[in-house]
Amino acid sequence: MGVIETLLLTTAIAGIGGTGLGGLIGAMLQKDSNRTVSLLLSFAGGVMLSVVCFDLAVEAIATDVGVLTVIASIALGVAIIFLLNYLIDKKTNPEVPHIDENHPKTADDLDELIHSNHYEQHQARNDSAFALFLAGIVMACAIALHNVPEGMTIGASYASNNGVMGSAALILAVLIGLHNIPEGMAVSVPLISGGMSKPKAVLLTALSGLPTVIGALLGFLLGEIGPLGLALSLGFASGAMLYVVFGEILPQAILMYHSKQPAFAVIVGMLLGILIIYI
Repeated sequence: MGVIETLLLTTAIAGIGGTGLGGLIGAMLQKDSNRTVSLLLSFAGGVMLSVVCFDLAVEAIATDVGVLTVIASIALGVAIIFLLNYLIDKKTNPEVPHIDENHPKTADDLDELIHSNHYEQHQARNDSAFALFLAGIVMACAIALHNVPEGMTIGASYASNNGVMGSAALILAVLIGLHNIPEGMAVSVPLISGGMSKPKAVLLTALSGLPTVIGALLGFLLGEIGPLGLALSLGFASGAMLYVVFGEILPQAILMYHSKQPAFAVIVGMLLGILIIYI
């Protein structure tokens, strides 16, 4: 199997397979556990932080393009993902009744994070098919904002290892697959509750993981350009993931389960990440 084929297959298993499995679990249970989802997200976030900070960022600096260039690419990744999230939230939050001035200034549940709650509002009002289509596009974009950077980290890590699927890229793929399970549950449950058949809901949920594959391809191709391209790919993906972890995953995990356990799950995840990188 060729370099690109290996990357695409690995990322497809993580992205499409992870969200599809979550969708299947959601279809069978039609519910999720806030505690389980919170700790799973926190643990995965901790490992991702270790991989980003102790592997991807280090690899970007090792390209010798200059540490300021690396810092700028990381900042760019943070800024772009934040801005796109902000624009989507600004457009959709006023349409959801329970999101008001008293609501936390971040998502406190998975349905808010991927904007399936916005889609549900349009369903509840029996809006037109076009309005539902637009709400679905918004939900797809919100999911893509998380999945594309996740895929880029795999692709950039793959490129930094000269096209060999090293341990960092494999671990990232596994973790992203695990992270996508609760996300898939959050997609399929409202679709089924809205009247969609379970097989169709699971299929659409699995397809929502496709942006992960696109992100991996982008990260790899950019990294193949040369040292500067690799540094930009690693830096941008690192910054995007840092925002996803600190701006989305961890605040949401703590709001979903008010306890110190998410903090310990992050620490355990970080320590495991360090172990994976350096063994």
